[in-house]
Amino acid sequence: MIPKRKAIVIAVLLVVITSVSTIFVTNLIEYNFLESVRISKTEYDKIKDIYKNHTKLFQLEEYIKENFLEDIKDTKLFDGQLKGMFEALDDPYSEYMTPKEFKSYMDLAKGSYEGIGIYIAPGKDNLITVISPIEDTPAEKAGIKPGDKIIKINGKEYLAEDLDDAVKIMKGKPNTSVTITIMRKDKNNKTITKDISIKRQIIRVEKVKSKLINKEIGYLRLRHFDEYAYDEFMSHLKNLKSKNIKGLVIDLRSNPGGYLDECVDIADELIGKSLIVYTETRKGKRKEEYSDANKLQIPYVLLVNQGSASASEILAGAVQDTKSGVIIGTKTYGKGIVQLVNPLDDGSGFKITVSKYYTPNGRSIHGIGIIPDIKVEMSSDIKIGVDNINADVQLKKAVSVLKQKIK
Repeated sequence: MIPKRKAIVIAVLLVVITSVSTIFVTNLIEYNFLESVRISKTEYDKIKDIYKNHTKLFQLEEYIKENFLEDIKDTKLFDGQLKGMFEALDDPYSEYMTPKEFKSYMDLAKGSYEGIGIYIAPGKDNLITVISPIEDTPAEKAGIKPGDKIIKINGKEYLAEDLDDAVKIMKGKPNTSVTITIMRKDKNNKTITKDISIKRQIIRVEKVKSKLINKEIGYLRLRHFDEYAYDEFMSHLKNLKSKNIKGLVIDLRSNPGGYLDECVDIADELIGKSLIVYTETRKGKRKEEYSDANKLQIPYVLLVNQGSASASEILAGAVQDTKSGVIIGTKTYGKGIVQLVNPLDDGSGFKITVSKYYTPNGRSIHGIGIIPDIKVEMSSDIKIGVDNINADVQLKKAVSVLKQKIK
């Protein structure tokens, strides 16, 4: 989850100490030119540790540049040092990105990039797990499903710890192909593997779409909580309300999340006066997000599935805890932690996990997910949406529930 408007600006300080360095340590040091420096033992121990740690770093850097078989650029070594620092956190959602990587990441957040069209995350089994394919993209058309495990790309094995490298390989120029080896359970619960060749395209994610199911019930599909999702959501909702609908289906299936602020703004339109969500840092700093008394005045249903993650779960949790609407579908993904995304001056950037979020009733859903009010299983082979309502049993159930409420 990414709070986009209140990102913290973090300065990275690299302390370089050599044998000829002159050290200034505020007023804790008594400085005598060409004679001696006196500092407290505490400060001396700190400086000694810094010197020891960075000396090793510099020694290894010089050794690599002097002895490695191939030429290597200083920038590549430096980027590697920064990436290693984030990898040491042992958190798959925290990472340093080079300028090229950061631009690609931000392009994805804006809803446009070159690739195959899937959202992935590290699984508990250390395998790259598909959260969901994006509708109407090469990945969905090729048969990639939520929950698939990507074990090879172009014949090379990848684990969750290699996720960044895997993403780079799957992205690429439009009309070029990549072969994904996936592992999944078949109908008999037997583990199978399958090679799927997918042709890359320019992926443009349509955030929101809407239709009338019948004269009384509207359907609003929210695919992602990325930039301007709230504005588009409200535009579609206004259009549906102008047709005098008496009930609404909000489809969050296979929505992987996005910006926290967009999610909060949408929740504010749905649940009335209430706590929407709160976050807590490891130091116990708590931040709460509230909605006002205004709310949608017609009954509504939220549809969720295994591919509904992060911001989708925040919205579903707020609706469920406030009993503002009915949650229908299957258990959600279970991502309940928040990342900050920060650009740096040279065009690079990083994201880092800073807090955990909780539903209004204080539930943490990380690794657990949201359990729907009405559970309706459905094969992942079935195309979702109004155009396939007879086969889409989850949507069919939503319509049935709304009809009962608007009689």
